[in-house]
Amino acid sequence: MSYLLGEAVCTDCLLASPTAAMKRYTRGVTKRPQSNLELIKRVLGDEYLELELTHLHADEEAENGSDEAVAQCSVSVETIDNNGSQQKVEGKGIGLVDAVFNGLLGRYALEYQSLKSVELVDFRVEGHMGTKKAKTGGDAMATVTVDVRNSRGILFSFSDESRSITTSSARAVLAIAEYFINAERAFITLYKSRKDAQERNRPDLVGRYTREMAEVVKSTSYAEVIENITNELG
Repeated sequence: MSYLLGEAVCTDCLLASPTAAMKRYTRGVTKRPQSNLELIKRVLGDEYLELELTHLHADEEAENGSDEAVAQCSVSVETIDNNGSQQKVEGKGIGLVDAVFNGLLGRYALEYQSLKSVELVDFRVEGHMGTKKAKTGGDAMATVTVDVRNSRGILFSFSDESRSITTSSARAVLAIAEYFINAERAFITLYKSRKDAQERNRPDLVGRYTREMAEVVKSTSYAEVIENITNELG
């Protein structure tokens, strides 16, 4: 089974170009956890990373009904960030969500190690049949929700709504990577700002950055660099 997002015109497709992708993004169809999100954005400022899906191709082997059968899926995911930089990643996994997540891990986990300790714990699809345009109802809006748990056992929920379950699944997974990448970057940025404040003998700023680090760390997952900093602060 193949899905193509971008160039082909099909009922399970959305976003024909990076420009269209950015316009769609501003409509707020993807929902991220609000916990510490504003703090993370404030800390990073213009360095806050926004990833938008522009093209998705997935090829999946359907299960044959046996106990050993699994849906092997290969994906090619193209994204654009808020600076206009385009990326393409490829991944394989047991189904679309696993394949997209593995592809993103391959691209970002070496630099942002906290992604490796994020655990997918739930996946839900809710159809909104009142939004259908065709009589069959296959074009109705649907919300895809993916729940994950970080290394501290805290649950985070990511969801996306569109007329394509495939697109929304990929965008929800992309939002997971985006969130934890930014959380890790914000934590390290605060650590550097705290060290600078110490060197400048600014106890007021040291206290402020320490409190903000204590909040942001809740939105990260295990990474050696984060663990070392946490241990250093006691």
